[in-house]
Amino acid sequence: MSDYKTPGQLIEALLAERGWTQRLLAVVLDMSESTTNKLISGKQAVSAEIALLLEEVFETPAERFLSLQKDFDLARARLVSRPDPGRATRAEVFRGLPVAEMIKRRWIDATDIKDIQSVEASLAKFFRVSTIGDIEFLPHAAKKTAVGGETTPAQLAWLYRVRQIAGEMMVGQFSPFGVRRAIEQLKLLVLSVEEARKVPRVLAEAGIRFVIVESLPGAKIDGVCFWLDDQSPVIGMSFRHDRIDNFWFVLRHELEHVLRGHGKELIEIDSELEGSRAGVGNDISEQERQANAAAAEFCIPAKTLDAFIARKAPFFAERDIQSLAAALKIHPGLVAGQLQHRTGRYDRFRDHLVKVRSIIAPGASVDGWGDVAPVGI
Repeated sequence: MSDYKTPGQLIEALLAERGWTQRLLAVVLDMSESTTNKLISGKQAVSAEIALLLEEVFETPAERFLSLQKDFDLARARLVSRPDPGRATRAEVFRGLPVAEMIKRRWIDATDIKDIQSVEASLAKFFRVSTIGDIEFLPHAAKKTAVGGETTPAQLAWLYRVRQIAGEMMVGQFSPFGVRRAIEQLKLLVLSVEEARKVPRVLAEAGIRFVIVESLPGAKIDGVCFWLDDQSPVIGMSFRHDRIDNFWFVLRHELEHVLRGHGKELIEIDSELEGSRAGVGNDISEQERQANAAAAEFCIPAKTLDAFIARKAPFFAERDIQSLAAALKIHPGLVAGQLQHRTGRYDRFRDHLVKVRSIIAPGASVDGWGDVAPVGI
């Protein structure tokens, strides 16, 4: 048999083979002649039940009738369908961004994700563009922030929130000397957990805008350094790992970026600064290598740690960790964190890795964990 475009055409051909009329088919199927006429003319769709009846009568697989019906329905729908260029853009945006989470955290001024018009307008406002089609992570967007590496839409949204909050802050005059002095001041705070509460003030006095923004789901962000108008440095942190060792490592990492002027031309969002990413491997940039080395040295001098490991490995007694920390005037958690990294045993020394976010947050600009920074809404 030839190919047919509709199930009605196939039925007509089968009737012709048998020399049957539509009236006779109605009798055989035990249905009204009006129904058979509609099936053949395409005014009534062939259902699964009718396809099975036709299979019995014509000994033609029911699947063939249903396949023709599906193709016919789709072709007819294409004739009346009105393409919406914005639909594909909307799908790309919603695939990349955790929009529901952004609504929940009041980053965008929308109350219901189903209110598409409100959501799209709020997203455009958040990303500082005219329409969502101009949001910069979309392939055809004209505007692009100079961000290095593989940056996800969620990471970019986090960066925008940090920048949004930082733009509202008032800090002291920035100078490279002020940063060096701040680092020396911070070095005096690493012995006690409670002393970390002074960090936001020390950074503000050095002209650094320090912002804490909870990471979005799956973003895996630790921190970022960038500049506002090439004059005012911003350090953003996520506290994705709320541990004393991670806090001081990430903070000193970002401060090294500030010292060297990194982030003015190319913003480096630091993600997963754990394991090999916190090392000096060949898979990271020179800027990241410099920042990692400075952060590790700040936590505990490399030569000191080398000598300690050489003497004590493979067993590190509690009293040895405490003694080294006391000698260096640092919290034992910094020793524990560096030992974890150097030995690859992240299951050890955890008792020393105390939480610090609740101590630092009261004096800082914070967004997340139930708190909403009063900007951008």
